[in-house]
Amino acid sequence: MGAEGDLYESYRLELRRGSLMLGVLARLREERYGYTLRQALAADGLEMEESTLYPLLRRLETQGLLISEWREEEKRKKRFYRLSPAGEIMLKRLLEEWRRISGSLDKIAET
Repeated sequence: MGAEGDLYESYRLELRRGSLMLGVLARLREERYGYTLRQALAADGLEMEESTLYPLLRRLETQGLLISEWREEEKRKKRFYRLSPAGEIMLKRLLEEWRRISGSLDKIAET
């Protein structure tokens, strides 16, 4: 791949990290467990490995942005996640910032 490819990959991953976090928060406006969350994100074009998703969910919960609860469904225990009130506020603020940045980048890219 070479140095240029390595640099591109590094920047791509950096850009993707923030996007995935925002996608997870947005999808968790509705309660979901990990597998259905991964499916919903993939259907929207944001595929993510379990090894990325579950640490992100734990971090967001530790930061107070998510609430989780273990429940039995289909004879299996599953952990369901949803936004906390603080998570709803954070999502709203981050989406506003995302839209502002995206709008600015669209203008810049057109020139």
